[in-house]
Amino acid sequence: MTTTFPRSSPSALGIDPSGIAALVDALESAPGVEPHSLVVLRHGTVAAAGWWAPYAPDRPHLLYSLSKSFTAAAVGLAVDEGLLGLDDTVLQHFPEFADEVPDDRTRRMRVRHLLAMASGHRAETVDRARAADPDDLVHGFLLLPPDEEPGTVFAYNQPCTYTLGEIVRRVSGGTLLEYLRPRLFAPLGIDDFAWRRDDAGHELGYSGGYTTTDAVAALGQLCLDRGVHDGVRILSEAWVDLATSRQVANPDEGNPDWQQGYGFQFWMARHGFRGDGAYGQFSIVLPEQDVVVAMTGQSADMQAVLDAVWQHLLPAVDRAGSADGDAALRARLEALALPPTPGDPLDAPGAAPVAGRRAPARDDATRASGLEAVELHRDDERGWTVTLVDASGSVAAPLGDGSWADDGVTASSAVRTADGTVAVEVRFVQTPHLLRVWCPPDGGPFRAAWATQPLHDGIATLRRPADGV
Repeated sequence: MTTTFPRSSPSALGIDPSGIAALVDALESAPGVEPHSLVVLRHGTVAAAGWWAPYAPDRPHLLYSLSKSFTAAAVGLAVDEGLLGLDDTVLQHFPEFADEVPDDRTRRMRVRHLLAMASGHRAETVDRARAADPDDLVHGFLLLPPDEEPGTVFAYNQPCTYTLGEIVRRVSGGTLLEYLRPRLFAPLGIDDFAWRRDDAGHELGYSGGYTTTDAVAALGQLCLDRGVHDGVRILSEAWVDLATSRQVANPDEGNPDWQQGYGFQFWMARHGFRGDGAYGQFSIVLPEQDVVVAMTGQSADMQAVLDAVWQHLLPAVDRAGSADGDAALRARLEALALPPTPGDPLDAPGAAPVAGRRAPARDDATRASGLEAVELHRDDERGWTVTLVDASGSVAAPLGDGSWADDGVTASSAVRTADGTVAVEVRFVQTPHLLRVWCPPDGGPFRAAWATQPLHDGIATLRRPADGV
């Protein structure tokens, strides 16, 4: 683990281990939910932790919008250092655009409004901002007049966070990573964090962060402790209190845990508050229980994940456990794994040859996958490999024969189905994503489908960027 927490048992920390076991059961059985990791802290100590193989403690995971909470920490640090103020106007930090922005609402937009996703726009602006200026997202964003007065309406809006990241870069004179490394990452013991960058070389800020589950837990614990880590203040108490309390109402959001208000790049919830990212990346903070829950996954139904935490973990806090329950939970967590697709071996006797390059089929899912070609190859030394090609480049992945073959970027397996089709699963194990490919035995076109669609990557970039801490 990149950060170091003391470890204990659930029972010793006042949590009934059967509640955590029930949470694991619920995560594994809920439709639309696929867990990759779970860390539960109480009183700053690990009560339980587990990873579903091929995911592992030291493996970074794409955070998607949970990255926003780390960007917010950078803003908080800069505010605490006096480099910027919450009531600074946004244009104050981009004077070169001032003459192009006649709209009075844009001129009244402040840093605190960006933090609260309350820029005054009624809807996401990222596509319109990119259309307005393909080379400069901040410029494009500032060219879009808000629909309402800033601070009065919530709309989840990627350019708000990107602009915050650019402000931190300008006032600090470096990158977000350079700014956060000595101030946040090093004190928390986070030694593995990388960020996807745009074509201008800037960290996305609103997404694209890669780090480990324990680093996600460390950020949650820092917020729970109101900015203090190991007796040393990292963020001011005033900043944490603002960031983790409701700054704007959002009653029109679709799910109950998304209707509780929004702070500074943190969501309020029916219980506590959280940072979260697409497909189930969570840092959940429960101040009343002194609990932090960090999770990663590939979950289309994120409300179901939170429902499971409320239903099973919350009632287990301050409920008596037992040593036997602790031992049973520990064994369960040590054995967690995601099974590959069942089927017959690739080299089953009499099976039709399937090696070679395939073109895509014309069904909607295959088109949506973006794959342009698939090639299966076998040699005596390495066994089976699959090469995937899309507009971003190519990836060659070793294939386990009914098991995961893990090369650090992918964990892949392949089997024969009853009709001789080769069914391939490729997990991009530094991200939430799983790609399924089917190659018929007659050498015809392949079919493909993502279990969850990547939001800003092709197959060649579904991995931790090289430049990070």
